[in-house]
Amino acid sequence: MKILVVDDHVLIRDALRGVLKELKGEADVLEASDCRQAMALIAENADDLRLILLDLGLPDRDGFSALAELRERYPAICVVVLSAQQDSASVVKVMELGATGFIPKSGQREVMLRALELVFAGGRYIPPEILDSPTTVPEAKPPTGERPPSSPAALGLTGRQVDVLALMMQGMSNKAICRVLDLAEPTVKNHVTAILKALKVTNRTEAVIRVRELGWEFPPIKKNP
Repeated sequence: MKILVVDDHVLIRDALRGVLKELKGEADVLEASDCRQAMALIAENADDLRLILLDLGLPDRDGFSALAELRERYPAICVVVLSAQQDSASVVKVMELGATGFIPKSGQREVMLRALELVFAGGRYIPPEILDSPTTVPEAKPPTGERPPSSPAALGLTGRQVDVLALMMQGMSNKAICRVLDLAEPTVKNHVTAILKALKVTNRTEAVIRVRELGWEFPPIKKNP
């Protein structure tokens, strides 16, 4: 497995290499300091490249346009954005362009570890402080004549599915949810699928954003005896 780190600051690349080696010691970590070099490396390693960590502030190209091109040309490769600009508008834009996550450069090492663990587990990462912002996404308007559901139960979610959703809101991966709830991973995956279907979204990030919009509050989680 290969991972590409695209950033013009060598200290950032070194820090990310250390985090990636801690999480995926077997991975071959490639580095690029600008978009031109990155595109050449991607073309050479497209078959083995699993993840691209992309800085928005590249010296030779706008990061948003680079992200858009990568998602169009290499849809099978996950792209996680790294940026010093972490305003909600930028986060929403990169997620709409198809990024798998957004990691602030100002985040601590533990934050980067948790974010990348979530990505490797098949999830998406958005900084909690951005999700808490009321300007993160435009307010969703239900179709004419349709009222938004007042609670998870109104959508037919079971008590255990509500527990899974509450942990999803905390950014937990399926494996972490398994540990907290003492459930088998296939069971958690089935619950997540049911939750996405009930919320009419296609991934965990959209589910989290949707729940924030709805303003739902969750009761304390009851673990299995």
